[in-house]
Amino acid sequence: MDINLIERVRTMEEDFNEVRDIMNELDVAISKYEDIQERIEHLFCYMEDGQFLKDFEADERGELPKDMPRGVLSEDALYDLLEEITEMRSRLKALVDSSSIV
Repeated sequence: MDINLIERVRTMEEDFNEVRDIMNELDVAISKYEDIQERIEHLFCYMEDGQFLKDFEADERGELPKDMPRGVLSEDALYDLLEEITEMRSRLKALVDSSSIV
């Protein structure tokens, strides 16, 4: 038996299985990301149109119930999330643009 042939096929099988599994996970993640585009845009607009700042100031004045979840109003959480989204979009674009495979 050809040892090189056996080793090559084993290696290719491992690569195939790992790539297939990750592609399946990526497909699920991309589908979820596609589904939240409207919510992402909503958050960007919330920050850009100044409503976030108004709500933040209202919270500082105690106008929101103390037991109400309001992580979106924490000092940098929304800004950091929007930055993360922007960076991820750039990363994905760069990955697609640099791919040598059609």
